[in-house]
Amino acid sequence: MSKTANLLFVTKDNSLHDRLQATLLLSGMSLSRSNNCTEAFLDLGTRSPDLLVLDISLGCQEVCGLVRNVRMLKPALPILLASDYAQVPDAVEAIRCGANDYVLKPFEAGPLTELVNTLLSAARPQHALISADPLTRQVAELAKRVAESAATVMISGESGTGKEVFARYIHECSPRASRPFVAINCAAIPADMLESILFGHEKGAFTGAHTSKAGKFEQANSGTLLLDEISEMDLGLQAKLLRVLQEREVERLGGSKPVPLDVRIIATTNRNLKQEVCEGRFREDLFYRLNVFPLHLPTLNQRRDDIVPLARRFVELYQPGSDYQLDETAARVLEAHHWQGNVRELENVVQRALILANGKTICSSSILFEESLAPEQSRGSAPVRDARNLDNDLKSLEKEIIISTIGNSTRKDAAAKLGISQRTLRYKLARFRKDGIAIPA
Repeated sequence: MSKTANLLFVTKDNSLHDRLQATLLLSGMSLSRSNNCTEAFLDLGTRSPDLLVLDISLGCQEVCGLVRNVRMLKPALPILLASDYAQVPDAVEAIRCGANDYVLKPFEAGPLTELVNTLLSAARPQHALISADPLTRQVAELAKRVAESAATVMISGESGTGKEVFARYIHECSPRASRPFVAINCAAIPADMLESILFGHEKGAFTGAHTSKAGKFEQANSGTLLLDEISEMDLGLQAKLLRVLQEREVERLGGSKPVPLDVRIIATTNRNLKQEVCEGRFREDLFYRLNVFPLHLPTLNQRRDDIVPLARRFVELYQPGSDYQLDETAARVLEAHHWQGNVRELENVVQRALILANGKTICSSSILFEESLAPEQSRGSAPVRDARNLDNDLKSLEKEIIISTIGNSTRKDAAAKLGISQRTLRYKLARFRKDGIAIPA
């Protein structure tokens, strides 16, 4: 990190505080403390922490109340909950109120540090957009110019080209940068749930609605709402979305009081929306409401000067502060490859290379493409595996390599042989244990 991350821990438990402080100090982070939720809310105005950690043992009602207040005062502040197994339902309730995630006590250093770094990275501005290729620079310049306005933006492009990255870039370059950025994947949520998640609901609006909850529109108020893969939205819900965009107000399910909105809308799609309109799968009026300022992202094959800079960025992302280097042979192999999966495929290849690298240098022998994982007899013919099977093969290969290595070495030596940090090894082993995989002593 470029600066020391400052965390505020709200707890009455002295020993818990000391354990967390010792864990974070090893990662170069500092930890201050508040003894209760009231004190914490007052401290937020003077300490300005980068991340808030709440001990769920303070009580579900008190913690949820603080989370709601923090979301009004500091919408972008990451909130992590410390919980034991018996308190997980309370932690889930606090997440519904706006917390980001929870970690189980007692803390494991590796997984805890990884989770904290992930939350901090997600909250940190990412203005340094990779745009080495002239084609990318043109799109980035357009994105920066439209960011200064309040215009709705439609970002199109193949899967894996970085549409959400550009959406965040627009938000971070806009006057709304200090306000919330809220993203929702319209393809990942069933239609009957998506309406409640988008618009919110009042208590008793439907079976299971035990409390009132603000929807994504309200959470993004004064900021930016990303409607990812908007083409996957059900036609009936498209009509309701259109009304919200036209009226600039939202009404919760089961509610009667409209909430005024001041939200910047960014939508993304990997489909040709004009064709979707012609075929009756997308509303024409909603298309023109969203397509005020269209941006199209070229494929990674069309912006090849971005390949090596992106690869180096991913090395730093997965091994922050390390001495890993991408040598010229590996760079040439990456530049020569046809990237069917775009930037997302490149990211997978870099993760794979970090596992297979011999020492701190990533060379051409460390580069393993997905087609290399296919059975020998199927090469040169039509693909017989889909991307999910390839991804499963990769994960299985990673597990086999790590388990085999630690079975014959100390943890320290195993990390050195694998070319990863001991912290990363501990994190991966913890993930394996959660999956029920036996770890050699």
